[in-house]
Amino acid sequence: MADRISPGVPTQPGPRPRVDIPYPRLSPGLRSYFATEGGGATLLLAASAVALVWANVAGGSYHHLWEMPVNLTVGTWELHLTLHHWVNDFLMAIFFLVVGVEVNRELTVGELRSFRAASVPLFGAIGGLAVPIGLYLLINPTLPDAAGWGLPMSTDTAFVIGVLALVGPRCPDQLRIFLLTLAIFDDIGAIALLGIFYSDQLMVGALLLAAALVVVLFAMRWIGIWQITPYLLVGVVLWVVVLQSGLHPTLAGVAVGLAVPTARRGHDDEARWYFGVYGRALMEELDPARSRLAVSAARSAVPASDRLLDALHPMSSFVVVPVFGLANAGVELSGEAIGAAMSSPVTLGVLVGLVFGKAVGVFGGAMVALVTGLGALPGRVRYGHLVGGAFLCGIGFTIALFVTEIAFDDEALINEAKVGVLAGSLLAGVIGALVLRYFGERLPLCSPNEAQGGPPPLPEGVWRAPA
Repeated sequence: MADRISPGVPTQPGPRPRVDIPYPRLSPGLRSYFATEGGGATLLLAASAVALVWANVAGGSYHHLWEMPVNLTVGTWELHLTLHHWVNDFLMAIFFLVVGVEVNRELTVGELRSFRAASVPLFGAIGGLAVPIGLYLLINPTLPDAAGWGLPMSTDTAFVIGVLALVGPRCPDQLRIFLLTLAIFDDIGAIALLGIFYSDQLMVGALLLAAALVVVLFAMRWIGIWQITPYLLVGVVLWVVVLQSGLHPTLAGVAVGLAVPTARRGHDDEARWYFGVYGRALMEELDPARSRLAVSAARSAVPASDRLLDALHPMSSFVVVPVFGLANAGVELSGEAIGAAMSSPVTLGVLVGLVFGKAVGVFGGAMVALVTGLGALPGRVRYGHLVGGAFLCGIGFTIALFVTEIAFDDEALINEAKVGVLAGSLLAGVIGALVLRYFGERLPLCSPNEAQGGPPPLPEGVWRAPA
């Protein structure tokens, strides 16, 4: 009998220290998401380092490669773009497609459905957009320098998650979820501002056609088309039309991501029943037609947004974003260039916006929601975590480099802005990591356990065996 008793389980009643029920761990989907983003951050960092070395050792070959024309001709229609533009306009549309799908899922079936759950990251994102932009314009009030106001406004989710992985157990899972939600709101705001203020001269006819294609996308969602291919085909046409319209073509990726269905085609029981029928038929006879039916039944049970994210998220993190870093992080760091950057108001505006603007904006916005009682953070998130996370939001690498190419025409200003992005992102990441490592667990909790609907402590006399 004694052999059947698990080790560590008390056999005699008696007083034991009370143990609170732990918060649920991350879901498999979120664990996969964070793992992919963390791995992508490593590749992005490596690609950016290669670009820096390449641009400073053999700068002529670096610029020659990315300015190489790569033209597409179909009949009498021609599209003339450089390799650099294919990366920034087409490959980054895939990145923004992934962002759009993630926003779509969170708004419909995720944390952003509840205002109370989303209010703290929402207010943090608003502050994290407004304060850096305000500080940049305070330092650069006149054109052409003022055109770079969008540089310090966005957070690079991949690098933030990568730094959180380095911090390790000092960073609770709830902080990762909070920062991911904040980054989603941040992306929504940044995409909207990019689409409105960083577009070229607009062509009305192409805009109307683009609007019609967006209506087609959402009509497909409304009638219940669950296959991914039709959305991608319309999306490719939409990308070409948006490119011709004067809007930035990456907005086509966002539109497709928002249109892809997030709900299952039918009830789970119905999907399982069909899969069981076709699966048994396939087991009876290995036939191509039965195989297609079984695969279709299985796919129809999984939302199109989940399947699309599963297919494109690794490609975005491990291919698109590193290639983007390789194509855009090649900043010449000669003595003359560094001297010009150190005295440049553009570099200073980007640096101050990323390091201090983001931290003050995110922390201040989150505190507004906490103090007013509009929302609460999970019980394990402390003020030290919130401060460290706010600094990490100043890592604005990908979108910031993206904006430099569309905000400025002067190569000197582009170089000065990129120096500010690199220095500001590095400084914000180091400060955030140090705050999380040394102060994360030393400050009080942001919210009481009961305030956010978490599980209450176990009553006296109820014990849990040690792990």
